[in-house]
Amino acid sequence: MPTDVKEYVAAERDPAREPETRITGLMVQYYHVCRRELWFMSRDIDIDRETTNIQRGTHVDETSYRDSRKSFQIDGRIQLDLLDSGAVMEVKVSSALEKPARIQLLFYLWYLREIHDVEKDGVLAYPTERTREPVELNPETTAQVEETIEGILDTVAADTPPELEKKAYCDSCLYQDICWM
Repeated sequence: MPTDVKEYVAAERDPAREPETRITGLMVQYYHVCRRELWFMSRDIDIDRETTNIQRGTHVDETSYRDSRKSFQIDGRIQLDLLDSGAVMEVKVSSALEKPARIQLLFYLWYLREIHDVEKDGVLAYPTERTREPVELNPETTAQVEETIEGILDTVAADTPPELEKKAYCDSCLYQDICWM
């Protein structure tokens, strides 16, 4: 298993190698929301995708900016939305978890640059709040993404989930029944 970013990039770039862990945007988001959630998801312990909150997020994503963005799947696991301007857009229902959303978008920009040699800017959008903000990959944000990748690799490689930690949003988490058993 790759243990650092350089090994991860080498495995992703080499068509003959299949990385043991293929990082997705959702994994990046989970890493910054709750590492236990990431650990459960990495073991295919999934949540009920039919809940109201998940359905609401899907609806906002599918119906916002329809006329100015196109969706693309890259490498069979990363779903990107490109604006007519060429910028990568990430749409979220709310800015309540702004850092995970921002890092998720930065991961997409990093992935395009490091794995596919494509430079793009990003736009983080909250249509229900009527806000959009530019997101740029720079040396500081690149370091944040690479620290996240290493943290994800460590988390999913662990034999047991990270320690239980009560957070403000635990009561609305769809994994709460598993965590608090």
